[in-house]
Amino acid sequence: MLAFASAVGIGYRYLETDVHVTSDGVLVAFHDDILDLVTDRTGPIAECPWSELRQARVQGEPIPLLEDVLGTWPEARVNIDAKSDAAVPAVAEVLDRTSAHARVCIGSFVDRRVERLRELTGGRVCTWMGRGQILRLRLASLGLPGTAFAPCAQVPVRHGRWPVVDRRFVDAAHRRGVAVQVWTIDDRAEMERLLDLGVDGILSDRPTLLKQVLVERRQWA
Repeated sequence: MLAFASAVGIGYRYLETDVHVTSDGVLVAFHDDILDLVTDRTGPIAECPWSELRQARVQGEPIPLLEDVLGTWPEARVNIDAKSDAAVPAVAEVLDRTSAHARVCIGSFVDRRVERLRELTGGRVCTWMGRGQILRLRLASLGLPGTAFAPCAQVPVRHGRWPVVDRRFVDAAHRRGVAVQVWTIDDRAEMERLLDLGVDGILSDRPTLLKQVLVERRQWA
């Protein structure tokens, strides 16, 4: 929760998190699918019950529930990446309990997972594209047949050696009413370049730097 609090504290109202589900169906806001890298515990989250996971610490802080994030900052908009099939129904249940449908954007890079999210939420939430839809949008930007089916594309600058985000991609997305959010950008020059292209959002591990860039460009709201 400390990372979210820090972002909100410097003025951000749009947050992003991955979500995973425990072995007993509890949804947590956490990046990795294993505990080994940043916590004092080990093992996959999917094999750990909440009664044990709640004891894990990240630099002294517990792993938060998605429900806690939504409840602590009721004015914040939250971008949610469902990292497993099992997380999909759990996301839908949390949104129903918190009535947060209007202030989240959810998705996955697995197309069938995105479709299931849309089905379970009854079309009440903003969703972003799976890989297949992103590919079709990229093809459309190159003048090839392609259509887009979501209001948001959350994409990397490149996929391997292939560029994804350029002027043609951004323009093609905007012509179709699709917002472009780019991850994960921690370099000032790249932030500037993407903002010059007209992207709608930047995901960054350096929120203070990103705010500085936006303030200097008079794009900080």
